[in-house]
Amino acid sequence: MPRVIVTRPAREAARWVKLLGARGVDAVALPLIAIGPCRDAAAEQALTQTHARLAQYRALMFVSGNAVFHFFEPNRALALDGQALAAIKTRAWAPGPGTARALEQAGVPPGCIDGPAADAPQFDSEALWKQVSAQIQPGDCVLIVRGRSNGVHESAQGNGRDWLARQIEAAGGTVEFVVAYQRGAPHFSAPEVALAQQAACDGSIWLLSSSEAVAHLAEALPGQHWGAAHALVTHPRIAEAARAAGFGTVRECRPALEDVVASIESAA
Repeated sequence: MPRVIVTRPAREAARWVKLLGARGVDAVALPLIAIGPCRDAAAEQALTQTHARLAQYRALMFVSGNAVFHFFEPNRALALDGQALAAIKTRAWAPGPGTARALEQAGVPPGCIDGPAADAPQFDSEALWKQVSAQIQPGDCVLIVRGRSNGVHESAQGNGRDWLARQIEAAGGTVEFVVAYQRGAPHFSAPEVALAQQAACDGSIWLLSSSEAVAHLAEALPGQHWGAAHALVTHPRIAEAARAAGFGTVRECRPALEDVVASIESAA
């Protein structure tokens, strides 16, 4: 079975490496997106103000598990936990099971969380909207909790959430955005560069979970030929980015663990 390069941010990558290892898959983490708190004073102030106005929102939409972590973590001392959402009847929207799991870990009761159907072909904003569209009435406001990129890939990363915002507005609602964390390119060590160069041509499978990650990989290894590389992607938008970057083989699957493992095994 081929080795799998897990490119998700560090916290998520570690979990995926463990899960894949338990299924007999040789997996190694090589995060292609660095995640950290947002240090911009204006963004920090906006986040604090948002916490004081939770009751005004029909729902909070979290773009990722990192959005959940960095939204709640600065307020632990204030006892602002997920139970507050249940008390004020504000829904928590998650585009996939990883985000839903992060919400539960933050203390949000499962009954307050909405996400795509378990058998949805994709875990994304489109699948989420199918489940939550009936909640929105004219005048309702939804807060989208997102990250901010240090680089030039913001528009590619924002396709899903921007699409969701347009659907909410078309239904008569309004949308606000708040930045909870910062995304940036990774700083590869010499061993990580060597790993990436080897994995570009040795039959390893690159498990790619965002188009921004693909862009960071191309920047980290300028001039690298990807024609012999294999990519396994979890969304058509990521597949498009991988092909544009030059990956010779690009396969798509649902982002659920079972589907990822089945796709890896079929490539063996």
